[in-house]
Amino acid sequence: MHSIVLAVEFVALRLLGGDAQVPQPTWREVARAWWGESIMAIRVFFWRQPYRWREVPDRLDASSPPRRGVVFIHGFVCNRGLWTPWLKQLRASGHCYMAVNLEPVFGSIDEYVPTIEQAVVRVTEATGMPPVLVCHSMGGLAARAWLRAMSGAGRVRHVITIASPHHGTWLARFGLQQNSRQMRRDSQWRAALESGVEASAYAGFTCWYTNCDNIVFPASTATLPGARNVLVRGPAHVELAFHERVMAESLALIAAP
Repeated sequence: MHSIVLAVEFVALRLLGGDAQVPQPTWREVARAWWGESIMAIRVFFWRQPYRWREVPDRLDASSPPRRGVVFIHGFVCNRGLWTPWLKQLRASGHCYMAVNLEPVFGSIDEYVPTIEQAVVRVTEATGMPPVLVCHSMGGLAARAWLRAMSGAGRVRHVITIASPHHGTWLARFGLQQNSRQMRRDSQWRAALESGVEASAYAGFTCWYTNCDNIVFPASTATLPGARNVLVRGPAHVELAFHERVMAESLALIAAP
């Protein structure tokens, strides 16, 4: 059943997600992305998140010498189990990290600010350094809401967003939950988030996006002005979070002095 729902999303992406700024995916790319996302959905939504979300606990004991810490922020209807492959790699390399659970699941994105604040404070205290934020999908908007509410720009080293609907997404028009409505293209909440923010404010962002995103389209809605916007052709929405290049370059940025 989940593959059928995904297929509808991919057809909508191909027919309605035209974007002059991004190469349109071929039907072959769409088919491959659908297959990859079908497999990834089973791993994430039917195994890691419901049954294994505690598999890799947060780590707040700093190594010597201390390494930069990370705060992981998941997306819509997800939990910290999404990040398990990332957490395993960081634990092996001695980094501190916290992966939050955003609650209430269907509440306002602004309600996630205290959870993110607590994680940033704890990781900073553990390492003595501003952390990197790594965010998937709605998590990128939650990070920006935290930055605005807590004047957090000087408190983080870098923000990495993966498939985040920074400028809304066409598909959110079908969501009735409060956070879904906030991710619509015409959302007043999202417009307020962007109001008065200059492009220079996003110089410390890396935004990963894909032309085969079945959730966030048109594809360029996942970019920000002034950020390092990186297109990866082929992977779908969740699959992008585990793409080899995305993980390798992001982990290298975290480990950089």
